[in-house]
Amino acid sequence: MAGHELAAAQREHWEQTYGEHPSMYGEEPSEPAVHAARVFRSARARQVLELGAGHGRDALYFAREGFTVQATDFSPVGLEQLRETADAQGVSGQVTTAVHDVREPLPSADGSVDAVFAHMLLCMALSTEEIQALVTEVRRVLRPGGVFVYTVRHTGDAHYGVGTGHGDDIWEHGGFAVHFFPRDLVDALADDWQLQEVHPFEEGGLPRRLWRVTQALPR
Repeated sequence: MAGHELAAAQREHWEQTYGEHPSMYGEEPSEPAVHAARVFRSARARQVLELGAGHGRDALYFAREGFTVQATDFSPVGLEQLRETADAQGVSGQVTTAVHDVREPLPSADGSVDAVFAHMLLCMALSTEEIQALVTEVRRVLRPGGVFVYTVRHTGDAHYGVGTGHGDDIWEHGGFAVHFFPRDLVDALADDWQLQEVHPFEEGGLPRRLWRVTQALPR
C-alpha cells in the first residue's frame, strides 16, 4: 500500500474508532504526560503544543496544571470531544484545537511555543522521512531552550514484525499501523538537540513497549 493510501486508511480508521469509543483511553492523563508536566514546569514552559491529542486526556491535564495548550489531531471527532470536555472541566479558555495532519507544516509560528508533547504520535504510519520532517518542524516552532517530550513503540515491542508489513519498520496489526522505532532513529532525531532521556516503559495489557524521549533545544 502506498504511503498516502495507508495514511488515508489510518485516518478513516481513527475517525471511526473515536466515534465509536469516545473515552477509549479513559479520562486520566497518561504517565508520560504527568512526567512531561514536571519537565515543562522545570523548563518554565507556559505554552504547550500537543501533537496527536486525540480526545484530549493529556491536553486537558496540561490545562488543569496551568499550561496554555494548543491541541492538534487529524481527527475532528476527537477534537470535538476534547472541546466538550474542556467546557465541562472549566478549562476551555486555556485550550485551543486545530485539525492538523503532521505530514504538513505545523500551524504555529517560529519560536512560538515553550514545549511540545506527542504520546505515540511519531510511531504512527509515518515514514522515516516524514518523522524527520516533523521533528524539524517541532524544532522550528520551539523557542530556544524549549523541550520536546515524545513516546514511541520500539523494535523490542511484541507486535514488531507481526501482521502486515509496509516496509520502513511499519507493521499493521488489528487495523492500526505502527512505525516501530530502532534506537538509531531516536538518536538521529536528537541530532543538534540536547538528548536528556530515553526512558523505557510499558503500557497496556500486551504490554506495549515504548521509549519516553526528552530532548531540548540549546538556549
